[in-house]
Amino acid sequence: MSLPPEKASELKQLIHQQLSKMDVHGRIREILAETIREELAPDQQHLSTEDLIKALRRRGIIDDVMKELHFVTDSVEQELPSSPKQPICFDRQSTLKKTNIDPTRRYLYLQVLGGKAFLEHLQEPEPLPGQVCSTFTLCLHYRNQRFRSKPVPCACEPDFHDGFLLEVHRESLGDGTRMADSTTMLSISDPIHMVLIKTDIFGETTLVASYFLEWRSVLGSENGVTSLTVELMGVGTESKVSVGILNIKLEMYPPLNQTLSQEVVNTQLALERQKTAEKERLFLVYAKQWWREYLQIRPSHNSRLVKIFAQDENGINRPVCSYVKPLRAGRLLDTPRQAARFVNVLGYERAPVIGGGGKQEQWCTLLAFLCRNKGDCEDHANLLCSLLLGYGLEAFVCVGTKAKGVPHAWVMTCGTDGTITFWESLTGHRYIHKPTNPDEPPVAEQPKPLYPYRTIGCVFNHQMFLGNCQPSDAVETCVFDLNDESKWKPMSEEAIKSVCAPGATTSLPPFPPLCASTIDASVTSNEIEMQLRLLVSEHRKDLGLTTVWEDQLSYLLSPALASYEFERTTSISAGNEEFQDAIRRAVPDGHTFKGFPIHFVYRNARRAFATCLRSPFCEEIICCRGDQVRLAVRVRVFTYPESACAVWIMFACKYRSVL
Repeated sequence: MSLPPEKASELKQLIHQQLSKMDVHGRIREILAETIREELAPDQQHLSTEDLIKALRRRGIIDDVMKELHFVTDSVEQELPSSPKQPICFDRQSTLKKTNIDPTRRYLYLQVLGGKAFLEHLQEPEPLPGQVCSTFTLCLHYRNQRFRSKPVPCACEPDFHDGFLLEVHRESLGDGTRMADSTTMLSISDPIHMVLIKTDIFGETTLVASYFLEWRSVLGSENGVTSLTVELMGVGTESKVSVGILNIKLEMYPPLNQTLSQEVVNTQLALERQKTAEKERLFLVYAKQWWREYLQIRPSHNSRLVKIFAQDENGINRPVCSYVKPLRAGRLLDTPRQAARFVNVLGYERAPVIGGGGKQEQWCTLLAFLCRNKGDCEDHANLLCSLLLGYGLEAFVCVGTKAKGVPHAWVMTCGTDGTITFWESLTGHRYIHKPTNPDEPPVAEQPKPLYPYRTIGCVFNHQMFLGNCQPSDAVETCVFDLNDESKWKPMSEEAIKSVCAPGATTSLPPFPPLCASTIDASVTSNEIEMQLRLLVSEHRKDLGLTTVWEDQLSYLLSPALASYEFERTTSISAGNEEFQDAIRRAVPDGHTFKGFPIHFVYRNARRAFATCLRSPFCEEIICCRGDQVRLAVRVRVFTYPESACAVWIMFACKYRSVL
């Protein structure tokens, strides 16, 4: 496995530091002197490398060095209430002996041994050493454990060589501390969800494939080891097109004392599929009956956005209630408003569509959304609703339209006092809903809605689905008394539970836990700031202007950026007085100060700079002309789970006013 030059030099430096710390060089010199003095004949001048290694081994030097080495395994940082163990990820040179594993637990060792037939990258040239290229990353989720492979260059035969150690255990019936045997593991129907992400040279991510691996075939294999060839299909409109093949090896550890017959395994899987298909068939029959009844209330209901099923990234129709589930963020997010901010900074991107013809529908599974770090409004709304349910709020996803009849999804919470609050998952804004009364006389003052929503067809969460059957579906006149069946037609909670409750069917993808950010906020802030300074200096040089930076003025901008992010999260403004006072002191009499803050959810400095230049206010600062011009720029990166981040940038200048 080749290393980039900077990594190789870093590794050499670490080895040198370790050897210096143990004074290995001094001990080798002493042993070399002793060996020459004691073991060589007076007429023999040459000491071979083999002789020296034998002498070092005999005196225990090599053993001492090996004892000091610690093999560190890559792991996904996370806070799991139900699974305190950190998942372990191996590279191709690792073995099971190199990590501390619990001998009383059962593990599934999944190895990805390369890929082939990724024909879209057939003409991709071999990347040169150190060259930035597009990469593939494989993300896995299994029973509250998440893993991520090392990025590999995109190629027709991508060089995946990673191993993942998945802990297999039951969390119920008091079996959490017992090693799972073959029969117990056969009853664990959770699949391994694999998501393949492509990252281009600009850091933009694309969802390539989403696959659910049925791993229990290994229980009927000889010695508990089996090899599989997994064909990955595309997503959305390409869900019937193969994108590539992965070679996978599965191995149980410790080895199984007793394997099951393949016939028993196949029978169990067939029974599960049959049971799931029957539940889904019965729900579909019920949903059709419910829809017929809904249309009989009022014929105009046919044009309302009542969304009972939605297609996921694999083109599979699933009940919308299955996309939502109470989700606890552990210690990664502290408040519902902070959760709203986290969802807001995840990127917004409509599902890609080839050609025209309107919007392509694609509701992503949560793992695919989190790994890609961006999604459509429905993905944002489903995640925000799940997080708010986790905080104990009564939350629902609303499906309706915005201005000009554009379909949209947002979140609603119902307070115990009857207060209805709308949460816009794409912006983090919150709106209190006060319905207008259409029967009031025209002179009566009506509350003017501040929210952008026009119509609402239905609301749902993990347990309830309600269709709006009020005379008008306009949001501003809607009454959200969800218990009033004359206003909201409910679906049977039992029917929803039969297909959407955890473990109800084997076709439901389990919800993954959130992972802590891997971004160092201070380092990233400095990097972006240095890049922006360079870009500004080059831009001014092209205009024939010199650039003088004032570090103290740049530092004084920090409180303002922190205040802006605090306000986005809490809706409370704080610290502005101190910032203004500091700026007044820093700007002498007769000088003018100008500042321009801007916010991004990506970390590409060049792209951010190009966007800033499109603002006349910012361009005026960057291209400032005058006497004693001093420029400043400050960048502050605020990190959130899943390596999402809010990037605040402020450009500023001060100059002497000359009339």
